[in-house]
Amino acid sequence: MSKDILVTPQYVTCFEPPHELVLSSGKKLGPVTIAYETYGTLNGDKSNAILICHALSGDAHAAGKHAPQDAKKGWWDDMIGPGKAFDTNTYFVICSNVLGGCKGTTGPNSIDPKTGKPFGLAFPVISISDMVTVQKALIDYLEITRLHCIVGGSMGGMQVLDWAIRYPGYVRAALPIATTSCLSPQSIAFDEVGRNAIMKDPDWNKGNYYAGAAPHNGLAIARMIGHITYLSDESMHAKFGRRLQEREKYGYDFSTEFEVESYLKYQGDRFVERFDANSYLYITKAMDYFDLAEQYGSLRDAFSAVEARFLVVSFTSDWLFPVYQSKEIVKALIENDKDVSYCNIDSPCGHDAFLLEFDQLSRLVRGFLVNA
Repeated sequence: MSKDILVTPQYVTCFEPPHELVLSSGKKLGPVTIAYETYGTLNGDKSNAILICHALSGDAHAAGKHAPQDAKKGWWDDMIGPGKAFDTNTYFVICSNVLGGCKGTTGPNSIDPKTGKPFGLAFPVISISDMVTVQKALIDYLEITRLHCIVGGSMGGMQVLDWAIRYPGYVRAALPIATTSCLSPQSIAFDEVGRNAIMKDPDWNKGNYYAGAAPHNGLAIARMIGHITYLSDESMHAKFGRRLQEREKYGYDFSTEFEVESYLKYQGDRFVERFDANSYLYITKAMDYFDLAEQYGSLRDAFSAVEARFLVVSFTSDWLFPVYQSKEIVKALIENDKDVSYCNIDSPCGHDAFLLEFDQLSRLVRGFLVNA
């Protein structure tokens, strides 16, 4: 048996006219194709399903490989598989690409049935709740009436919170990791700078670039800016320091000299190979709009009807979604007398810790799932 999980992308189309998806904005969208992957086997009473929600730059390919020769595994492969935290010998794990994404689920790079061309900016603005509504359609298609657990980090954690609030009877356990009930002004600011980098690229062409050159320079800069926020000062000191790249002395010019400069450039160049610039605009805007206290009147009121057992996880060096934001979620759950546990993991890895600290995270997850 192969050491790696081999998985095949799957697709389902929902919200066919005249039953279009009604978005938070009031606009309608349909049909909607959903790209997803599954790992493990669904048991007879369909009680062992776990939904994984991905972050901004993620997709449905959470674990394993699509082919044995693939060099890269899914984005959370360290956590999903036989004997791992989300043990596919026990659980049926599902991950779908979000609405507005660019990896198979309907988004701005999809074909608009009205024009026969990619949507571009004709694609309607979406919200985190819209993403969750589409996920709910997938779960209904799979004929699963209750999820054993729903889990996600960063933007995935926002989806977890929305699921637990809007579909309480469907969620047995909720595991939001390194997330928030609303973005801080600082986080919104970083998103706006990234969007401006894309929209100021001469190849962006008001979103209508699919027949020509894509705004790769702008998207790469947006990724570089975003990636800085995923790290921490400590991790950057440890990984790069002030070391120079392939030289011993300053060149006194504007070439890429420091290792950290080379790393960020590499991250930007890699990102444009797999992500759509318009999707970056739409998804970051959806994150900016997410605000549970504003939506429900207060954070306490937002969690008043949840039924799920919660484990909230944060990381000490995460300055993008700081610890206090997780504590606010925990406080609101406690005020509602809900079943909630909280762990703040000591890590130097910054916001990216939810993708890197899999040993500590695995121990927490295993215990939580058994008792869920």
